[in-house]
Amino acid sequence: MDRRRVIVVLGVVALVALAGCTGAVSDGAVAPSEQTDAPPDSQSASGSQPTVDSPNGTLSVHFLDVGQGSSVFVEGPTGETMLMDSGDWRDDGEDVLAYLDARGVERLDYLVTSHADADHIGGHAAVIEHFETESEGVGAVYDPGITASSQTYDNYLDAVEAHDVPLYETRAGDPIPMAGVDIEVLAPPRRHLAGGDRNENSVVLRLGFGNTTLLLPGDGEDESEAFLVDEYGDGLNATVLSAGHHGSASSSGATFLDAATPRVAVVSSAYDSQYGHPHEAVLSRLAERGVRTYWTATHGAVRVTSNGSAVTVATQRDAPTGPLALRDGAPSDAEPADDLAVRAVIPVAGPVADVPPTTTEQMDGSLSVVDVHEDAPGDDNENPNGEYVVFENDGAEPLNLGGWTVTDKAGHEYVFPTGLELGPGERVTLYTGTGTDTRTAVYWGLDRAVWNNAGDIVTVQDDDGSTVTREAY
Repeated sequence: MDRRRVIVVLGVVALVALAGCTGAVSDGAVAPSEQTDAPPDSQSASGSQPTVDSPNGTLSVHFLDVGQGSSVFVEGPTGETMLMDSGDWRDDGEDVLAYLDARGVERLDYLVTSHADADHIGGHAAVIEHFETESEGVGAVYDPGITASSQTYDNYLDAVEAHDVPLYETRAGDPIPMAGVDIEVLAPPRRHLAGGDRNENSVVLRLGFGNTTLLLPGDGEDESEAFLVDEYGDGLNATVLSAGHHGSASSSGATFLDAATPRVAVVSSAYDSQYGHPHEAVLSRLAERGVRTYWTATHGAVRVTSNGSAVTVATQRDAPTGPLALRDGAPSDAEPADDLAVRAVIPVAGPVADVPPTTTEQMDGSLSVVDVHEDAPGDDNENPNGEYVVFENDGAEPLNLGGWTVTDKAGHEYVFPTGLELGPGERVTLYTGTGTDTRTAVYWGLDRAVWNNAGDIVTVQDDDGSTVTREAY
């Protein structure tokens, strides 16, 4: 590795204490003694998780179908975005960018590299190039700091350097300050595991939103999981778990699963994986614990949306979710831009509510979009109630909208409150900001704009997951 690479990796990558992800990087490296152990006021996974009954907005986490690779896209409740990994080098980010573009993503506030393997950073260079030259940029890149000798890794660093994107070496306790989401970096520790093995030193993230949690362990295997269990124990508790190392037999071990106690697992791997992912031993361990499991190879993209007390799971294709029945599903034929349909609502505790398949049964009434006011007066993000959508029941029968969802092109989701009924000819206005719901006005609860001024798609689905209306503007 040449001297320029050493400077990029060991100098610019040093951690700085952040007030926000776009803060300037200091010219000199920060010595380990100057690094902070954890962001101020953060909740450690080793402690008890605070109870938050009703956080504002929603958190959506998308597990992209990138074949034998991994890519996870996160949308925070205020509109901030994070991409963790970007798929395999053979795809060069094409599917990831197609998925993000179809959902109107214009900026990445955080780009997280779990580790430097080419099936996780394969699209990094293309993603950075796209957002820096054709969109609104990349806020910062987070990397565990263990290098690779591949051309894919060199291209990634070239893109970081060419566009002067802040790059932070990231270890356990370091901050990723997404607004409205408690993001904890659980690993790797300051002292590298397994002699610096890239998989075992993957960046591990735990996302907390209200009473729901998601655990993203990268390609961590035996030693990474042993560290996590020893360090955090039952504090690992995860509503949703991304199965480590694509479902490898050396990940998702029994002790780790018993500490994490996931209700849902998501496996990212190819249908015909040459490595046998997901391994039967892993599927058996998940089945023994009754963990509902989704596989990108059969389900396509998987979106998990949390309101703080439950997660709603949507997928591009319907397929088995019993761990031992995963391979009974057909390979997904979904394209990145294909819509996702809601399949299940999974609370933190209690029974799972399966959503019936979409039906073509004729509805008694119909809902239409009669007005979209996407351009709020002044700064859109400072006046979220200045943008709104007006819906009308243009049928002959009342419509019970309780549980129906409204989504935009990017997948942000609003759920109409229980008991909201719209009579024939009546209208209800959905405001983006906060307020008190009435029969004629409801509020999304966001603190920034959601509808794109340059064009978007308003989609409404009923509580069975059937699309009621879709209006592009």
